Amino acid sequence: MLDTYRECYRKDLLDSVVPFWLKHSLDHECGGYFTCLDRDGTVFDTKKYLWLQGRAIWMFARLYNEVERRQEWLDAATLGVEFIRKHMWDEKGRVYFSLTREGKPFFYQRKPYAAVFCMMGLLEYYKATGERVYFDEAVDLYWRIGEWVKNPALMDRPVLEGAPSLSNLANVMVLAGMTLELMPVHDDPRYLQVLQQAAEGVVRHYLPDRRILIENVPLSGERIDEWPEGRLFSPGHSIEVAWFLLHLLERLPDESLRRLALDAIEGSLEMGWDPEYGGLYYFMDIQGKPTLQLEASMKLWWVHTEAIYALVLAYTLTHEPRWLEWLERVHTYAYQHFADPEYGEWFGYCDRYGKVTHTLKGGSYKGFFHVPRSLLFSIQRLESA
Repeated sequence: MLDTYRECYRKDLLDSVVPFWLKHSLDHECGGYFTCLDRDGTVFDTKKYLWLQGRAIWMFARLYNEVERRQEWLDAATLGVEFIRKHMWDEKGRVYFSLTREGKPFFYQRKPYAAVFCMMGLLEYYKATGERVYFDEAVDLYWRIGEWVKNPALMDRPVLEGAPSLSNLANVMVLAGMTLELMPVHDDPRYLQVLQQAAEGVVRHYLPDRRILIENVPLSGERIDEWPEGRLFSPGHSIEVAWFLLHLLERLPDESLRRLALDAIEGSLEMGWDPEYGGLYYFMDIQGKPTLQLEASMKLWWVHTEAIYALVLAYTLTHEPRWLEWLERVHTYAYQHFADPEYGEWFGYCDRYGKVTHTLKGGSYKGFFHVPRSLLFSIQRLESA
């Protein structure tokens, strides 16, 4: 069974997903990558979204570093690195959200996530080339991102009187993720402190009665469950952070946190799975009230890729049959509804009933990242099982 999954993921990654993006996303004229691609790879928006530029750099460089040192993968990463280093910065040293095809600023989002993935792309490219300039830029950006998360006013997001101080699960995840990327190549005792704080942050978001990680929690004791933001649960985020925690625990072992992470994976699957039509919901309200997100009942590609890898990881760590049972369920749903054997890659968006709602293979949020990362990580874990 494990061999079947491994070969499926390897074939999908190397024969379908990677070739699709190599063929259609590289902008050899202006640099960087097109990410808004229709089903057959046709470009429908030429803007360059920087968090997807960074993600693609990271993915191409990671393939080069850990699968095979193919020059075309390194060249693809170089195309993105040269583009973002030239165009991504605003006058305050922050990172734009999107640019025109040529690299002119188009939109600035007052969140740190574009910078997060540009940092990761620069770091992985350093691992591929050994050129110190990329490492220095990545580390400098890493510490700036930490400050932006602590003080949103630095990103022009003032703290308003009526807004409580919140911990956001995505911020916990990205700080841990960047740190785990840095630690194998840079020895700095502060990284362990960041990981410890991230682990504490995960615990803060954990609801033991439901065995899930909730999106937002107050930092100073206020009740926020009268607002939708305080009741918001994203099965995909909860599962993704749980497997991040398992990675973190390879650096800071803790058996109680290991049990929490595994419980969060299972609890999120149990609560997030649609028992009538299959698949995992995008968003849910933990009290069963309406969500503000009108797309909450949709089934999205990345939620299922995160679940696939989390389940592979959980099984290879524990060898408990329950994880294989869930893997079969999630894998079957994903390959029946998202994978496109005709043109390659995966569709991104299905309605609750499993019907594809958008033919696109990439957009302003979907790029060369979640599918190939899940496939690569799953292959690597299954090979080491």
